[in-house]
Amino acid sequence: METIIVQPPGLARPEAVGAGRPQLLHMGPGDVADFGRGLPGGGVSIVLPDPGISRRAGRLEAAEDYWRLSNFSRDAAYVVENLEGAGEYLTVAPGRLGAPVPFEFSRVVLPALSGTAEFKVFAPQHAYLDERSAPGAGEQTVHPYALDATAKYFLVLVALCEPRLRDPSESALPGVGDIVERLRPLESCRDLTRSAVNYHIDYLAFTKLRLDLGDEPGTEGGGRTGAKRAGLASFALRFGLVREEHLALLPTRRRPLAQEIRA
Repeated sequence: METIIVQPPGLARPEAVGAGRPQLLHMGPGDVADFGRGLPGGGVSIVLPDPGISRRAGRLEAAEDYWRLSNFSRDAAYVVENLEGAGEYLTVAPGRLGAPVPFEFSRVVLPALSGTAEFKVFAPQHAYLDERSAPGAGEQTVHPYALDATAKYFLVLVALCEPRLRDPSESALPGVGDIVERLRPLESCRDLTRSAVNYHIDYLAFTKLRLDLGDEPGTEGGGRTGAKRAGLASFALRFGLVREEHLALLPTRRRPLAQEIRA
């Protein structure tokens, strides 16, 4: 099972892999991958084609459920941004080797002649203790589905499951547009788009929960999007990944004003 997934530059979405486009790089514990401009015959796994970037600028190393970054530059620092945070980032100093990165969604940014060069790294196997596990002797049980309740993808999952959490007999699920409107009042979701919601649904279904829905991320076809949402909601509710207490993460529903009664 991979520890991290690297999205190279030029790939708009992790599932948008096709002819002539760079491939996602899947790395498991102990795997390493160099990044940089590369040599004429190749030499690096993640190519950043800018003349201001060293041919071998640095290295990624996958650990158990996180990753490390080494900066081979002598004078340029690299920045790792937390894509789920409010401007949170860490700086990897020149010459720093094996700096641990704790973020699940990261953007690695390097100074370049064109401004900056960047690529994204996803760490879907971040481990979280089962919040319902009681402390006791021995090791705590780690939940097999590592979901971060503070992440935006979890808000999407809660919004998707909300109707059935409120009424188990409800069969209809919210569409992508409904989820966008439901979450938009939250400060962290003001810029949420339909495309972003579709991405989070794909990420949950195929990377975090590893569902076998007989489909691949990003595929087109009648009914497939609805089937994907239904399968995801059913799985999350069946195994208690989303529960009634999680509804508190959603914006408060506006109640219609009572009509004035006139005599």
